[in-house]
Order: sequence, then C-alpha cells, then structure tokens
Amino acid sequence: MRVIIVSDIASKKDLRIAALAARDALPVAERRRAAQAIAMRRFPVPLGEGTIVAGYSPIRSECDPVPLMRSLAANGAALALPIVHANEKSLTFAEWRQGERLIVGPYGILQPRVEAISLEPDIILVPLAAFDRRCRRIGYGVGYYDRTLSILRKQRPVIAVGIAFAAQEVETVPTGEHDEHLDLVLTEREIIDFRSN
Repeated sequence: MRVIIVSDIASKKDLRIAALAARDALPVAERRRAAQAIAMRRFPVPLGEGTIVAGYSPIRSECDPVPLMRSLAANGAALALPIVHANEKSLTFAEWRQGERLIVGPYGILQPRVEAISLEPDIILVPLAAFDRRCRRIGYGVGYYDRTLSILRKQRPVIAVGIAFAAQEVETVPTGEHDEHLDLVLTEREIIDFRSN
C-alpha cells in the first residue's frame, strides 16, 4: 500500500519538512534494504559503452546511490560525482572510481579531489526531499540541481533520475519557472518513468 503525503499544505517548505520527517523515520536497516533493492533491479535506461553516470555522496538519511552506482559500473558505465561550487550555487562533475579517496566539500559533502578528471554526465542520479507523479521534485531549497540541469540540458540531452524512498512521495509538488523536471524516479518499490508523458 502506498502512503502519500497529501499536498494540501501550501508551500514547498512545509512539504519538504513532512517528506524529510518521513524519510528520517525509516529505520537504518530499511534504508539499506531499499538501496539494495534499487541496485538489484534492471536499470531502466540503456547504458552504451562509456555512458557517464553521475551519482552523489549521500548525506543525512538520503537513499544511498552507491550500490546502484557499483551495479552500473559493472555494466560499463563511467562514474562521476558532483563538485559543489558554493559561491556559484552550481555543480560540476568529476570522475570517481570506486575506492578513490574523496575530500570534504561545502556542507560536509564528500566530493572528488581538485585534480580529478572533469566529466559531463549523460545520466544524473538526483537526491531529493520529495517527488510527485508528474516528474517534479523538491530539493533542499538552494537550487543546485535545478540550475545545473538547466545549464546541461541547453547543451545536450541529460536524463535526470531521482533516487528516493517510496515514503518521500507527495501528492503534488508546487512548481516555479526555474524548476527542472525528473525523467524517472527509482524507489525500493517501483520505477516511475515520466519519459512518455
């Protein structure tokens, strides 16, 4: 049975708080099982030779994308992680190989070292606070992913894949003109594919 946070709360801020509380309430063991379930499922986007997939370093109670990233690398994907540019409120991406040491960047997020090779991803795994069934997400309110996706999508197609727990679903995400859409959301329960909409 799906439990959805009803969006009669007007603001993104209130929806974010409710969705993050639902995420935080999940036991650690359940979060780990969810990350493994996402990784074990067949990835819904074809991976050509050298497809670059950008993941993220999970913080707080975020769904851990690393099991999925390992699975994608085993199927030929090259991996990247974001580098946070706090002054510009944007992200760039750099190569990441499993086992390579990371450094602590802004907000305490682990990211590649300065000398890592810069990459432009074909697929971006996107962390989120909440999502709905119309390919919209709520992030943390700063706009890093929206800004970055907007820049990249002006250059070429980029597929944005939200990674979340089913408990983070909300009925409706309010949108603004700068909000970028997701193409898919992967949860422990299902693949929600918006590409045909």
